[in-house]
Amino acid sequence: MPDDLWGEVRESTGGVYRVYLDDGSEVEAFLRGRLKREARAGDKVVIGDRVRIGSEHQGDEIVRTIEEVAPRRTRIVRRSGPGRKPKAVAANLDRLVVVQSLRAPDPRLEVIDRFLVLAEVDEIPALLVLNKTDLEGAAEQADLLEALYRDVGYSVLRTSPVTGEGIPALAEALSTGVSALVGPSGAGKSTLLNAVEPGLELRTGIVSRVAGRGRHTTVSSRMIPLSGGGLVADTPGFGDVGLWGVGEAELERCFPDIARYGEGCRFRGCRHLEEPGCAVKEAVEEGWIAPSRLASFSALREEARADARKGRRPGE
Repeated sequence: MPDDLWGEVRESTGGVYRVYLDDGSEVEAFLRGRLKREARAGDKVVIGDRVRIGSEHQGDEIVRTIEEVAPRRTRIVRRSGPGRKPKAVAANLDRLVVVQSLRAPDPRLEVIDRFLVLAEVDEIPALLVLNKTDLEGAAEQADLLEALYRDVGYSVLRTSPVTGEGIPALAEALSTGVSALVGPSGAGKSTLLNAVEPGLELRTGIVSRVAGRGRHTTVSSRMIPLSGGGLVADTPGFGDVGLWGVGEAELERCFPDIARYGEGCRFRGCRHLEEPGCAVKEAVEEGWIAPSRLASFSALREEARADARKGRRPGE
């Protein structure tokens, strides 16, 4: 093997990285000391990263090391709780699949909106999957959510691993490039992947009767190659989602419906609260923007303002 080769990180577990090299081979590699220091500062190597691999002899063994990380096209970032630093969990994605259950647990519109902002921040195409359509009352819920988010401009797919509804369409959507499935615990992400790729046997969790939320089942990060083509980033589960690298001034562009009408506001920098001549408020009153969308925007804006008051840069 040459001294230096480029490849893609396919798995990350306990400081060991499995890298799929451009020549088709795979190696296990460790971080070089300088990159370890950067990782401790928050810029860690994640699945999907393009990396340069070096090698060195240690006695009779050859040890592979990650020497360099290429700039990322896109990334998804998780931050748990106010004020905590964001953590990149996957890089160079081609789409973000936001999975939301229709029942057990019930959908939360603000959580859906937060995950969609996650896609908008890095301009990653998003697909909203409404899962568990087989459950009682799910069809009516799906009608409401599909109408809401299709009007915003998102692609929406209904699925049920139990009946098979939407599974072929989901497999087709995942068949090219690199995708990541995100969503609250209990939404059924692992179950959906098991349905798309029979034999995968990802661990699935149960929904807590007390909290109404699922238990996290993914404990390491890896890229899963699908037999029908494409790769899926299998990452630790997301729960409550905070802001991740977007400040108040940038937030509006992450809500396409609000940004569209916001251009017509009388005052530049309108907060869409009580300002006169607010085109966004008018659009909500006339039914062109869902009240839940403005509520989500306002909540995220307040989080960004709170971070700014504490002297944090966006995303810190």
